[in-house]
Amino acid sequence: MADGAAPILDVQGLNTVFHTRGGEVHAVNDVSFSLKPGELLGVVGESGSGKSVTMMSLIGLLPTPPAEVRNGRVMFAGQDLLTTDAETLRNIRGGDIGFIFQDPMTSLNPVFTVGMQIMEPLRKHMGLRKRAAKARAAELLDLVGIPDAMARLDDYPHQFSGGMRQRVMIAIALACDPKVLIADEPTTALDVTIQAQILELMKELRTKLGMAVIWITHDLGVIAGIADRVIVMYGGQIVEHAPVRDLFSNPQHPYTEALLTTIPTVTGARSKRLTVIEGQPPILGAPPEACPFRERCKYRFEICDRMVPARYPISDGHDAACFRADTALRKDKSYA
Repeated sequence: MADGAAPILDVQGLNTVFHTRGGEVHAVNDVSFSLKPGELLGVVGESGSGKSVTMMSLIGLLPTPPAEVRNGRVMFAGQDLLTTDAETLRNIRGGDIGFIFQDPMTSLNPVFTVGMQIMEPLRKHMGLRKRAAKARAAELLDLVGIPDAMARLDDYPHQFSGGMRQRVMIAIALACDPKVLIADEPTTALDVTIQAQILELMKELRTKLGMAVIWITHDLGVIAGIADRVIVMYGGQIVEHAPVRDLFSNPQHPYTEALLTTIPTVTGARSKRLTVIEGQPPILGAPPEACPFRERCKYRFEICDRMVPARYPISDGHDAACFRADTALRKDKSYA
């Protein structure tokens, strides 16, 4: 990671809504973050917290309608991805920004060979002829650890195991040497052994290729081993942002604290009972007017019911959207 370098991706004030028969769903609310060259940014939160919708909003992967990116700015290579034309965005999405989807079986086309699916972005975005594209596709399969790569280009997705299909998805995402790779829970559907292999592979590829990575997951245990920084999302908002070590050693948002208690651990001969976060995530039918976590929070104050907390600074690179982190309020006790 290049410390002090300008962000390769800078997101400011992103808001995304879905238009449904029941009204608007405010899925992403005023999200801002940046990504530095070569770093791995973890994005964690429960299902429905806005992780995937946020990242798909950045690069135009949401169907419109029903989705609408209402406002915000997403700067990449001097361009705002939210206002650039569709053709430019397609070229960036397939070339400079790669995306790995959660389920490789539904993301890969079952009627085309794996080789054809890897070769498609190579021919479209890099202008390679068929022979050169095939050779490069074999190199990519070899890079992600699939043996007998050239022969396997002629196989179909159903002829690969779950772990191997995920490796194929990684190969497709890496085909055009992206500067940024977005991985949307790429190990969720895999067993623990294969998950560990994919995580190790991603570490190796990141070191070898020098790309920046956004890793979306609900599993803080995964993030602990691979991320440089972490953003925690809840109710379509970022509630905490910190270097990975700070997040685990000094969590400042009650939701982050609660998430950390849900990580399974084994102590001595008997397993510790699993912890759950009581209550339900908020209904996102309107823009937030108060803290989204207040209904489930053990620290709830009167001010939490009438204001959305800002992201207050804790230390260098660490902030939390919680009134407990506002030193001025804590000093005069006006939140109580």
